[in-house]
Amino acid sequence: MTMNKTLEMLALFFLCATIAAAGNMVGYKINMGDSLLGAFVVAGIAAVGFLISKLPYFGKLPMIFWVSIVAIYASTSLFPWSEFVLTTTKKVQFLAICTPILAYAGLAVGKDLEMFKKISWRIVPVALAVFAGTFLFAAILAHFTLQWEGIYH
Repeated sequence: MTMNKTLEMLALFFLCATIAAAGNMVGYKINMGDSLLGAFVVAGIAAVGFLISKLPYFGKLPMIFWVSIVAIYASTSLFPWSEFVLTTTKKVQFLAICTPILAYAGLAVGKDLEMFKKISWRIVPVALAVFAGTFLFAAILAHFTLQWEGIYH
């Protein structure tokens, strides 16, 4: 990936954070300063995970893996500023973050509509399997992480 593409991706992270902060402010009545700060912390975590995934050896694993690892680390007591990360990101609602991401996904699918038509119904079982696997693995990971943190007994 070229330097221009990397900078473009990083700019997109923070553009999505700005849109999410606006949605958080309008939809959930959180003031703009808190919304922006929380959304930018989330975008910063995503940016760090993205940059790690572009390193030569680490690029063998998907970007979502590295973003998840950075997010988990940033929210544990091992990270020096975890309290700051937790208090700022707690104010950002999940649906406010999903809105710009889903809008972008819709635009991306709309761009490749011919390819989507060729796949037809076969995408449905694949998508259901991916969603189920992602949900189950995330639930298992969350369970062990919460136990490790002492939040869940």
